Amino acid sequence: MKTVLEVIQATTAYFQKSGVENARLNIEHLLAHALGKKRMDLYMEFDRPLNEKDLDPLRVLVKRRAAGEPLQHLLGTAEFHGRTFLCDPRGLVPRPETEQLCELVLAGGTATRALDVGTGSGVIALTLAAAWPEAQVEAVDLSPDALTLARENAARLDLSARVRFLASDLLAGVSGDFDLIVANLPYIARGEIPTLAREVQRDPLSALDGGPDGLDVFRRFVPQAAQHLRGKLALEIGRDQAGALTELLAAHNFQDIRSQTDYQGNDRFLFANYG
Repeated sequence: MKTVLEVIQATTAYFQKSGVENARLNIEHLLAHALGKKRMDLYMEFDRPLNEKDLDPLRVLVKRRAAGEPLQHLLGTAEFHGRTFLCDPRGLVPRPETEQLCELVLAGGTATRALDVGTGSGVIALTLAAAWPEAQVEAVDLSPDALTLARENAARLDLSARVRFLASDLLAGVSGDFDLIVANLPYIARGEIPTLAREVQRDPLSALDGGPDGLDVFRRFVPQAAQHLRGKLALEIGRDQAGALTELLAAHNFQDIRSQTDYQGNDRFLFANYG
């Protein structure tokens, strides 16, 4: 029988050949999941022999991960801003850039009435609601599946009473004004989608496809946002879109427009004020 450490080492090599990034971290997560343990517990059990009962479910997970299925889908959860969210093909896998967007928004001060557009799994809306107990938070998405996932996450985090989720094509079903609108909209140019990492291509296509130049959804969103915003707009954008979107916002009378880079130095976020 192979030990925990031997399985980790052998699978790390297999994942590397299969093009899986962070190969060792991936197998550690999957092995801990298969054994019903925390990942750090494995370090105390490197010499533990693993029998076929232990290895059978792991083999299935390893095969799926090597084929490009996201680690978060296999685990069923994703970590985001210190909380654990349910994660599956119904919504985007939360990424560090979106986590940074939340950090920047929270650092900008409390909102009274906030709206998350294109909420997906609900990570932005629920993070804001948890941080701002007095705020009214609403979240919209066009996908019924995504909204179901977001509501499941709200229940998991005991925030169902704090966030109102509703089906809406952007802001078409929204009423009233907000002092904060946050949006992580589809911004990938359609022709680039086949070139994305295998894992990213497992995300819902509707959450990726921004049209021929990646800006189609923004062209509909910006004038709608102007009708409902009396405060700050915060956007996650593609790394080469800051210039075009700054022009679009200015054309609709947004002010104090500024971009900010992500941890990789790419222009990833755009902030503006309206009203």
